[in-house]
Amino acid sequence: MKFVDLHLHTIFSDGTYSPQELVLEAQDCGLQAIAIADHDSVAAIDPALETAKGCEVEVIPAIELSSEYDNFEIHMLGYFIDYKSSKLIAGLDTLRKNRIARIHKMTEKLKAAGLKIEPESIFDISGDGTPGRMHVARAMVKQGLVSCPAEAFEKYIGDRCPGYVCGFKLSPEEAIRLIQDSGGVAVLAHPYLLKRDELIPQFVGYGLKGLEVYYPEHTQSMVNFYLDLARQYGLAATGGSDFHGGAKPEIKMGAMKIPYTLVEELRKLKP
Repeated sequence: MKFVDLHLHTIFSDGTYSPQELVLEAQDCGLQAIAIADHDSVAAIDPALETAKGCEVEVIPAIELSSEYDNFEIHMLGYFIDYKSSKLIAGLDTLRKNRIARIHKMTEKLKAAGLKIEPESIFDISGDGTPGRMHVARAMVKQGLVSCPAEAFEKYIGDRCPGYVCGFKLSPEEAIRLIQDSGGVAVLAHPYLLKRDELIPQFVGYGLKGLEVYYPEHTQSMVNFYLDLARQYGLAATGGSDFHGGAKPEIKMGAMKIPYTLVEELRKLKP
């Protein structure tokens, strides 16, 4: 049986592996294919594809787009995208500007909550990557404000916490359309974390083609629930580890045993 991991992050978003390291690690794990789905960035795809030429690992061009609905953060995965699409690049440039502004707003809210942290300390960690909450959490750990990233999310920067800011200014409908216009297949990421299952039929109406059913934080009962939902709406059932390297060391690459047949199913759904 051939296995794949369809949700991996690199240093170009909030992971700690370079694209090259990610591909080589995938080869060591015995994976047949991987999808690098960085947050609002496609910068890792070219170097990953170049490294994959010397490996037996297929690299699927992908992305994880950040959108918002009713002040909830909603992530849309896009598979088999044309990552050089001018419309996509323009959309990502806007999202990057929004993310930088968001970091400034989050640090202001954290200061108001009694936690002194400067935007520059976060940008120092994110580097060329798209800055996000994981970078905030890592900066907070580095400054001794929390003991680990999980504590930062739980107390300060998780949804509805005092330092949380949404601010992506891209709706789920726009995210799905951007993926479709880039020749990709739109999949709702980790639906359990969203906790808004009633929105899924609405997203299907926008052109959603899949649900990320197999995910480390999904229990077997959740997997069964989302499998049934995928069948009900004719959606592909995808999955991946959401690997971030050292940023989330408890999550291992290839932790979810996803068969290669799901890649073939996704490929058939390309517009």
